[in-house]
Amino acid sequence: MRGLRVESGGVRRALAALTVAAFVTLVVDVVAAERSVASLGPAIAFVLAATFGFAYVERRQRRWPRYAFVAALFLLGGAVFTQASANVGATLLLVVLVSETTLLLPLPAVVVVVALVPFFHAGMAFAEGLREGLGLLAAAVFAAVLTKLLVREQTARAKLREYALQVERLAAAQERNRVARDIHDGLGHSLTVVQMQIKAARAVLASQPDRADEVLAKAQDQAEEALREVRRSVGALREPQPAVPLPEALRALAAETSAAGVPTQVGVTGAVRALLADAEESLFRAAQEGLTNVRKHARASRAELLLDYSQPAAVRLEVRDDGAGTAGEGDGGYGLLGVRERAAHVGGRMTLESVPGTGSTLRVEVPG
Repeated sequence: MRGLRVESGGVRRALAALTVAAFVTLVVDVVAAERSVASLGPAIAFVLAATFGFAYVERRQRRWPRYAFVAALFLLGGAVFTQASANVGATLLLVVLVSETTLLLPLPAVVVVVALVPFFHAGMAFAEGLREGLGLLAAAVFAAVLTKLLVREQTARAKLREYALQVERLAAAQERNRVARDIHDGLGHSLTVVQMQIKAARAVLASQPDRADEVLAKAQDQAEEALREVRRSVGALREPQPAVPLPEALRALAAETSAAGVPTQVGVTGAVRALLADAEESLFRAAQEGLTNVRKHARASRAELLLDYSQPAAVRLEVRDDGAGTAGEGDGGYGLLGVRERAAHVGGRMTLESVPGTGSTLRVEVPG
């Protein structure tokens, strides 16, 4: 019931306006008929109850105050209707009664009130009372149905707004995850290469100064590449940039890894074909993360990238190394988690096979 109250604000305002209009109609009728102003007493009590009393009762969680309020409003409505000789203003007040009952009580109670309203014509001649009673019954049914439909429509709008907020929050969370993956996969990869090259330069600095200078030059180039990667990521947040073909991008990764001390080859099987941008990004980042792990953890003497287009509906990438390997598949930290998330996002999957002393194979397959 609390949710119905919250979402019926527009209906309540409409009922308040209808109540005022009905009362004004009654006043005009009293003035025109030159009746005593005291005859408006029940109408004034009805208007006060239908506005202030309704607002108070609607906030109550218990049922009995609502039933008591509707019963009192029903009696006041009957008094107004009888005293005003069933004029338009009195009929409008009964419409308010039915609508407020619909907002406060469950359907069976609404049906009872709607069924009792026509009996206010019981004092008339049979034919006239039947005709007027059926008309009042039709008006009461219409008011109940319209009120229920309006409340449902407002409730649906509120739910749609809530769903829209949930979608917005989900989109923001997905975007944060995407940016986190880009930082890890792009900048993290480049900084890993820089770190390894600086270590190599320090190792040969005393004995081979020329070699150290060469390695440091490569580290500088890689640091500049990391800066370009940051700029590309920022640019991608503003508008998409054209990408190089995937095999070419993989060969550039392999060249970086070879320069860092782990000879890496690239093999392409099948006819190269265009993929969706997200699918190509998923494969590229998988290769980048795989080679980063080879350099950092595998203690491998060589690595290999295999890109397989031979399947008609899927493209597979494998990152292989002959390093130390690990027991079981393992998680691989945030990097492999990002690879798995990217693959799942495009409808693909990731697996990691690793055997101690033999090496590891990271495999990512995406639709294409």
